[in-house]
Parts: sequence; C-alpha cells; structure tokens
Amino acid sequence: MRPSIKQVAHLAGVSIATVSRLLNKPGSVSAETAEKIHRSIAELGFRPNFTGRNLRAGNSRTVGVVVPTLSNTVFAQCLQGIELAARELDYSVMFTTTEYLPQDESAAVELLLGHRVDGVILTVADAGANATLDLLERERIPFVLAYNQLAAAEAAAHRTSVSVDNRVAACDAVSHLIALGHRRIQMLSGRFNASDRAMQRYCGYLDAMHAAGLAPLPAIEVERHTLTAATDYQQMMADPLHRPTALFCSNDLLALSAMRDLRALGLQVPGDISVMGFDGIPVGALIEPVLASVVQPSEQIGDVALRTLVAAIERALPAAAVAAGDDASVHATAIAGVRHILPHVLREGGSVAPPAQRSQHAS
Repeated sequence: MRPSIKQVAHLAGVSIATVSRLLNKPGSVSAETAEKIHRSIAELGFRPNFTGRNLRAGNSRTVGVVVPTLSNTVFAQCLQGIELAARELDYSVMFTTTEYLPQDESAAVELLLGHRVDGVILTVADAGANATLDLLERERIPFVLAYNQLAAAEAAAHRTSVSVDNRVAACDAVSHLIALGHRRIQMLSGRFNASDRAMQRYCGYLDAMHAAGLAPLPAIEVERHTLTAATDYQQMMADPLHRPTALFCSNDLLALSAMRDLRALGLQVPGDISVMGFDGIPVGALIEPVLASVVQPSEQIGDVALRTLVAAIERALPAAAVAAGDDASVHATAIAGVRHILPHVLREGGSVAPPAQRSQHAS
C-alpha cells in the first residue's frame, strides 16, 4: 500500500489538515512544522495523489505531453494533432521534452503532475521496461503512449499506444530498396537504447533482408541526428569497396544529415548511394532530390492519442470521485489496453534509385 497523508500526519505529530495545507499552499505553515512534515514524507516515501487532489478541486481539464524533442518536426506534427483535438474537446495542453534522455522521463512527468494534469501522453525510450509508466499505473493516472509500439502482452496489461507498425513499415521500405536491385543495404540509426522505435525498425530491416536471402550489414548507431563526428562512418562511405549501395535511416532528420555528409564526401545521391528515410516529414518533399521515406500520420497519431486519453479520463471520473476522500488511494478505472496501429505509406522520391552496376559488384 502506498503511504497515506494520515500516516505522514501521525509521524510528524500534526493534523491531516496541516499536511494538506503544506501540500497545497507551501507558505501556509511555519518553517519548523514544514520541516517535520517534509522529514516524514521522505521517511515514508509519500507522494501526493494528484488525481485525487484534482478531483476534489474539480479536474483541471489539462493534459500533459512528454516527447523526446521538438527539433524533429515529427513530434511537432504530433503536438499539432493533440492541440487541435484538445481545443475541440475543451482541454488545455502542457508539454515538455526529454531530449532523448531516458533518465529525464520521470522528472518530466513529475513536473506535469505537479501542475495537476488529468492525464499524460508520452513517448518514452523503451515502453517495454519503464519505471515512469509503472509509476503512472500505480498512481492510477491515465496515460497513452504515442509512437511507442506496444507488444500484445503490454497492451493486455492495460497500456494503450498509438503508432504505426514500425517493424512492418521498415520491412516495406527495405523491401522497396531490394526490389530496385540493391543487395548491400545498411541501416543508419540513432542509439537503440534511446528509442525502441529504432530497434523495431531494425528488426523490420532484418526481416526484409532475410526474406530476400541477403546478408544484413551491422547497423550504424550515431548520436542524435548528426554524423559529422562519425569518422569511421565517413571513412567507410568514402571507400567504394566497403560502402553499401543504399542506406535505410531510422528517421528523416538522420537521412537528411546523411545526404548532406555524403555530398561533402563527393558522393551523389542516388547516383552513388540511395538514401531512404522514415517519418515522412514535410521538408523531405521540398528538397532536391525528394527524400524517399516511410510516412507516419503524425498529426493523426496526436489526435487519436488525445481523444483516447480524454475518454479514459472522463470514464474514470465517476469512480474516482467516489474515492476522492481517500488519501491512500484513488480507485480510478484503468484504461483498457489497446494498440492503435495506424496506416503508413511509402513516399517514393529521387533519393532512391537502382544501384550503379559498379557498386553492385563491389565486395
């Protein structure tokens, strides 16, 4: 059982009302009393039940959003979908970013809960093993994952996600390269430990290569979306005997960065090497050559995530309101685990073409 406000009050030797005043208005109790209460909170591991507090005060009609970054416009598009749907349903949105740092996910969620959001939409590094998601479940705080693609068992455990099928989409992209005649295809990715989506896409790459009877090449993992410091990568790409004829990139920003750096090496895209992205960000269609990419419906992902979350929040209100006086627990109705898999499409572009014959014969 989670420690209750009653236990905090008893240990500190004060009334429940005094603890409540400190939590809601920190300046309303003396420094000496506040110190005793904070010591009790730390000793017991007490954490205020934000959902119960919201309901007693009237729910905030605010949802929190946690995404890795806004420098990748795929997340900005998702946020646009969330905002438009929230406005239609008379909800407000607060968002924060983690900059792809898994250790910052809990702090980001705590920040939003401190502002009494009614639920959270979030994209995490690894949805399969995540302490932040475990915390939200223990607290009965509704949440929906965006872009993270849950396994069936995770959905059965009352976790809900909205995404494309990353593995199938990646397999489709690599299969397209194989159909054009490419045999040496390599995946360029951000760090797998910072993105379970990248790992799922790598599995899709392997599926396509194995289905065609081709030997997969080791994935190239780089930090964020820049390759400038990747000396080994640049040396390999400059060597026609060792470079692949096509790169499959785990996201479009990485693909655009690769195209820039390949040009700096004197290589032509797609004459010397083809480049395929993933995300379908609009800027990819504005460059020359147009970036071939798997297009995710990012705005729709945000829209579906928001509507799913709001439905869960409002479904939980009656049950939680009955228990709102119980400081130890709010017995809100859990979100039924659902995997919303949205369709992807393949955007063909000039960054991909059949391989040059001389490259195909390189060993």
